[in-house]
Amino acid sequence: MISLTWIVIGGLLMSAIALAGSATLLMKEKTLERIILPLVAFAAGSLLGGALFHMLPAALDGSSDPLPIYGWTAVGFVSFFALEQLLHWHHCQRASSSCRQPLTYLILIGDALHNFLGGLGVGGVFLIDPRLGIAAWLAAAAHEVPQELGDFGVLVHGGWAPRKALLMNLLSGLTFLLGGLLAWSLSSAIDVSFLVPLAAGNFIYIAASDLVPEVTKHQGGRANLVYFVCFVAGLGLMWGTRIALP
Repeated sequence: MISLTWIVIGGLLMSAIALAGSATLLMKEKTLERIILPLVAFAAGSLLGGALFHMLPAALDGSSDPLPIYGWTAVGFVSFFALEQLLHWHHCQRASSSCRQPLTYLILIGDALHNFLGGLGVGGVFLIDPRLGIAAWLAAAAHEVPQELGDFGVLVHGGWAPRKALLMNLLSGLTFLLGGLLAWSLSSAIDVSFLVPLAAGNFIYIAASDLVPEVTKHQGGRANLVYFVCFVAGLGLMWGTRIALP
């Protein structure tokens, strides 16, 4: 029951992060542009650190054969790659007015699937060890903030009223809780320990394939140093929680 409580609390808090998108209404465009990439860099470091410092060591601890662990990590990586390829295949290639509405719904569907898989993985981690689950949740939350800021802006730009965009983002975030509850329900029938390396693979993919390239394609001398520091800060957060939550 303790694990279920953590899963529910973590799922509800993750859904509430969708409210961060409303902050874009209070910001000037230049201010948003100034903070979004440092947040992305921090999220990349947090996700990578969560996978390397918490999840993989926990999955390998006591394992006599590490090969299945690495296999599930690869499955986690490939599953998110396949999901993104599927979504990109359906992506409108031109940002015309007739394309904007389908694009906004595509973003919501992709975000909902992303949150569901994230909740499934993090929920499984909570079931193995609540302390490990907290670290995984923190890493996922660090990624969710800049994502929700960006998604909210795209939905409003696509013609949605801010209140509707915020509500749909909130509902999309609830799929994280659904994923966690599915992990909990499966735990009574199967061994869910595979979800730890699976989530690690997901985290590594998001950090290495989505977030780091987004930061590195923006060149700007001093800004690059800021991004690097934020990335290391994300790694440092996960290293610190590894020491605090051994």
